[in-house]
Amino acid sequence: MKFLAVCQSGLGSSFMVQMNIQQILKDEGVQEEIVVDHSDVGSTTADSADYFFVESTLGDTLGSIPSDKLILLKSLIDKDEIKEHVNGILDRENIAHN
Repeated sequence: MKFLAVCQSGLGSSFMVQMNIQQILKDEGVQEEIVVDHSDVGSTTADSADYFFVESTLGDTLGSIPSDKLILLKSLIDKDEIKEHVNGILDRENIAHN
């Protein structure tokens, strides 16, 4: 499985979200291999990942991504919000976690 953090330029904020997701997966004790990466809006395609984490104002720019795979974040720095979404995906995909 692959998670992709997406921002306008694919640099700072998406990398920060990527690091937060990786830490959450570690904290949750997830054993299944989940690849986490980051990208810019222009390079992101529907086959780039299984789930896409993006700031909510950029959601419309990713119209080719199925809505059930698009995770719209109100805040890129709110680790609790990101954790809620990650745990929701883990539950939906039946992936064991704390």
